[in-house]
Amino acid sequence: MAEAHARERHGVDPARIAELRAREAERYRRTRRRTEAAIGEGAPGYFGGVPMHWMRDWPMPFPLVIERAKGATITDIDGNQLDDFCLGDTGSMFGHSPVAVSKAIRRQAKRGLTYMLPSEDTLVVGRLLEETFGLPIWQVATTATDANRFALRVARAITNRPKILVFNGCYHGAVDETFVRLRDGKPINRPGLAGEFRDYTQQTRIVEFNDLAALEHELADRDVACVITEPVLTNSSMVLPEPGFHEGLRELTRRFGTLLLIDETHTISSGLGGYTRKHGLEPDLFVLGKPIAGGVPASIWGMSAEVAARYTDYNRKKEPGYSGMGTTLSANPLQFAAMRATLEQVMTAENYAHMEKLAARLERGLAKTIARYRLPWHVVRVGARVEFICAPGPLKNGGEAEAAHAPELEAAIHVALVNRGALIAPFHNMMLASPATERPQVDRLVAAFGDIAERLAT
Repeated sequence: MAEAHARERHGVDPARIAELRAREAERYRRTRRRTEAAIGEGAPGYFGGVPMHWMRDWPMPFPLVIERAKGATITDIDGNQLDDFCLGDTGSMFGHSPVAVSKAIRRQAKRGLTYMLPSEDTLVVGRLLEETFGLPIWQVATTATDANRFALRVARAITNRPKILVFNGCYHGAVDETFVRLRDGKPINRPGLAGEFRDYTQQTRIVEFNDLAALEHELADRDVACVITEPVLTNSSMVLPEPGFHEGLRELTRRFGTLLLIDETHTISSGLGGYTRKHGLEPDLFVLGKPIAGGVPASIWGMSAEVAARYTDYNRKKEPGYSGMGTTLSANPLQFAAMRATLEQVMTAENYAHMEKLAARLERGLAKTIARYRLPWHVVRVGARVEFICAPGPLKNGGEAEAAHAPELEAAIHVALVNRGALIAPFHNMMLASPATERPQVDRLVAAFGDIAERLAT
């Protein structure tokens, strides 16, 4: 019964998926003997054999061990070269080690890495952030998780409201109170949280993305300090906003005195200034992590002039003491050197045009393959970000996105793509085109996807 349902939903016989995955796993092992010897049983000294647990989430029999990465190509220690469309899950969205960023890192390394005081680059980056993203006032952190935490703290402080609201299926890093999901229409803590003893549903409200009626109902009590959202759901099967959704979201938050935080950490793929600038959104707070410093850990969070004024007034009146926002390495000079190089020379309109052109080519190629083999799948694109989803679409909300996942099928495809020289993101079927990506790389990925689809469908 379950197998019949899976085939009906995803269009592929489960036995065929298992056969493909087993065959591709063996092929992967044969071409990575050195890697298997190094990490097949786990790297010594690390819990679970890896320095970060999600390195075990890749679907290969054992993780790749990378020797070098440059542009849109990575090479493992067995000498296998891969066209990289994962790009550090957006962390290297503009390619590995952009020349301008590499030069800035080398220059700053001679001047000191951290000293808790501004550098000359600091004086330039503030202006560049306003020019690029629109908001006038900024702070710097080290991860998007930190930036989101700090921005939410400010929102609660200036509104004097306890609650936040998220959309089902959201992802905002490791911000505790965003780990809420809907199950059978009821809020619950996200399954799988380690060591969690708090009930986040007491302070976090949750509705489905694109559901303005539910949003209005949850904001009506006027106890929600902030709605935090990506402009497009990305850390599930990708869900686009329906026409009028963002306009309605902004109108409702303003009507009920709730602040709006837009987290662009993934949707910065949309274009220069992110989805916010491209589509004229008007957030009160704005967060961007991962690619802002070309791969150096850094994040930014911005606020409107009104929010900044309210926060200034709050600080003037509050009891003296630690704000709960900090981290010693945040806003270090290495971050500013890398951010300046990224904003001035890498995150440019010209580079985005190149990225979008290649991403559109990838989208067309994948969609043609899906149509050729009559698979009940679809393709979604947001600027330079492309995903194939092994279920019918378009998807309307996080609940549908969760149901669209086909873990075994997706894992088999991912390993098969690696064996054909293409790496995509491990957690979803996400692919990015970078300024360093070239047309032949896109065509090779489309051809590899076609070969795999043929094996699955015929």
